[in-house]
Amino acid sequence: MSEDSNEYGLSREKETVEIERPKVDYLPPKPKDYNPAIALIGTGGISEYHLKNYHDCGYNVVALANRTLEKAEALRDQYFPQASIHQDYRNILKMDEVEVVDVTPHPAERLPILHDCLNAGKHVLSQKPFVLNLEDAKKLVDVANHKNINLAVNQNGRWAPHFNYIRNAVRQGLIGEVTSIDFSLQWDQTWIKGISSFEEMEHLILFDFAIHWFDITACIMEDQKAKSIFATTLHHAGQVYSPPALASVIIEYPQTQVRMSFNAHCTRGEEDVTTVVGTKGTLRSRGSGLNEQPEMEVHLQNGSITVPLTGSWFESGFQGAMGELLSAIEEDRTPYHSAYNNLKTLDLCFAAQRSADQGSPVHFE
Repeated sequence: MSEDSNEYGLSREKETVEIERPKVDYLPPKPKDYNPAIALIGTGGISEYHLKNYHDCGYNVVALANRTLEKAEALRDQYFPQASIHQDYRNILKMDEVEVVDVTPHPAERLPILHDCLNAGKHVLSQKPFVLNLEDAKKLVDVANHKNINLAVNQNGRWAPHFNYIRNAVRQGLIGEVTSIDFSLQWDQTWIKGISSFEEMEHLILFDFAIHWFDITACIMEDQKAKSIFATTLHHAGQVYSPPALASVIIEYPQTQVRMSFNAHCTRGEEDVTTVVGTKGTLRSRGSGLNEQPEMEVHLQNGSITVPLTGSWFESGFQGAMGELLSAIEEDRTPYHSAYNNLKTLDLCFAAQRSADQGSPVHFE
């Protein structure tokens, strides 16, 4: 019997040895000298986070478009007073000085805007979820490639401090080969009650929310192809909004299992935990929500350490998404969050919805 186990096979408490802090870069990227004119199309709720972080980074937003001019004017006055305001986004596309366009409306109304932006020769950052089906995504990728234009997807979670730390640590081989990934989230999304754009969304959790978790899974697993995915959703009697508030997902890779557990109706005691186990160690982040992940636990063979994390999802994430696009343009390369790269994420997301609808696993070819 191992000296670390008692007569019942239960592990004894081991002495924790603190190790040297691993060198893992997790801060958001930023271009060195490139600071082009940027336009924002759509000034709904999420756009304030875009503009605030672009302002903090010193980016050059010169125009905003929204069908309700008052919303655009309010945000313009707060963050970029010199920017012009437009009710018709097509007026922005005629502005020669605008090189990059950030497109934020919901997927259905966003699709024609994306085509118009690409055809106008603008580099584009599209809000997530990118599209409503893979066929539309592939068509947009083809247009961008034909025009030799960068089309990126605002999967800002990639640059959330805890996710960025994890994916870069895994890429460096810090914890060896990944054997399991666990996401456990309990949060309060009851604020969507009465908002039709959310209330009418059948797969609110699996599509609009979990897209980030499908995305970070695809990032961590990189070129590995999933074998199958099984997802379930559940509506409980105490809910105050229409779509199912509970969801779970299991993704099988050849030698890795990914497990996701979501409760979007937790009004007390919210928690968000991510655990990635590898053959040489474990990474764990825990906090009261996706925007409050203050530290990373690193457990390796020679000991453990808790690494304080700087920044937050709603800061680093939005700064990273635009910063990576601008850096890619400056360096004449494909952005890490390109629309083509996002196809893997969408494949997982759409398959999860099909699985939930049919009540059985979806197998990938």
